[in-house]
Formats: sequence, structure tokens, C-alpha cells
Amino acid sequence: MGFNKRVIRIGRHLCYNIRKSARVMDMSAMNPKIQKTYSFKDYLNWSESERVELIDGTPYMMTPAPSRLHQQVLLELGRQFANFLKGKTCEVNIAPFDVRLPEENNAKDKETMTVVQPDLVVVCDPAKLDDRGCKGAPDLIIEILSPSNAAHDYIIKMNLYEKKGVKEYWIVHPVDKVVMVHYLNNGKYDRPEIFDRDGCISVKTVQGLDIELHTLFEE
Repeated sequence: MGFNKRVIRIGRHLCYNIRKSARVMDMSAMNPKIQKTYSFKDYLNWSESERVELIDGTPYMMTPAPSRLHQQVLLELGRQFANFLKGKTCEVNIAPFDVRLPEENNAKDKETMTVVQPDLVVVCDPAKLDDRGCKGAPDLIIEILSPSNAAHDYIIKMNLYEKKGVKEYWIVHPVDKVVMVHYLNNGKYDRPEIFDRDGCISVKTVQGLDIELHTLFEE
């Protein structure tokens, strides 16, 4: 897929946000001088008033309240997925929703060192779902970027989702009205497919569902 001038401009804007948010993320890591690692057992005892993700035993503070634009895009995505999946095997959930990603599939929760809260997940294996959320890799994850979380979602979480075997990963940039879609191929994400507001994404992990992006992004 060729890159036009608009995509290049968007890419530069993404790079700026990534550099900017990397500093925010570094400051928001909970007391980085402490070398102790944490598990899902610790996570359950933390205050519910603070949204935290745990990646390889390191806790990261999340944005306290996403923007109105972020929530509008998320709700519309959730609505379209939920309507299509009603009565089907696959299930959609939106944040806050815990996804535990253990090193081993049979690991106990107290041994799990990674717990994330993606904006939207689709899980097609009912055995992965329980009252605590999802244990194991969802089939699809969508993250919606904010200036304060770009590096976290675009670098750290993408590497994590690739490692854990998430088949399809969307990164939504609501300001520039662009969606980047990564597909897992032989354990690695391919070069992303990039869609603008006029595009349509055929969801590979949910056959038959097409998302017209103009329904997500207002003029």
C-alpha cells in the first residue's frame, strides 16, 4: 500500500505523540525506583479509584478519564460489534475489562504478571472468559490513542500483543481519523494496513463484519 502525503503527515503526528507520551508514561510508572515486581494477586488489592495496568510485573498508571472523543469512538465501535455478535460465539467487551496474559496457559492467577485493560476486545473462545474477565489472548484488540498513551499503546502494548498471539490489533487515532490494523502472521505483525475516514475495514477475526469508518469519525 502506498503512502500519500496525508498518511505521511499523520505518521509525523503519531511520532510526535509517541515521543511526547513516552515521557508521560515514564513519569506515571508507579515508583520506578522500587525493583519489586507485582502479580495479579497484588493487582486485586489496589485501589479501585486508580486505573492501573500490569505488564511483566511492572505497574503503569492509566489515563484517569478518557476524552469525550475517545469515548464516542469507543461506544460506536462497541455498538457495531455487539449488534453483529449478538447470538454468536464470539463476545465483545469494552473497558474497563481485565485481560490476564499469563506466561503459561495453565498458570494460576496469582502467578500472572500481566493484566491489561484494552479499550475493546473480542474473544471467540468461551473457555477464556470468566467472572474476572479474560484469561489468555483475545482474538482482536482495539486501542484508541490519546496524547498521553500513544507510546504505551503503539510500542509497549503492540509488542505485548504480538508476543501473546493476538491475531488482530487495531490502533485508532481519533484526532486524525485514521485506523492502523495489524494482522498476526507466523507470530509477527505484518506491516499495518492504514484506513482513513472514507475507508471500510473488513474484520478478519469476525467474518462478515465491515466497519465503515465514517460512522466512527464525525466531520
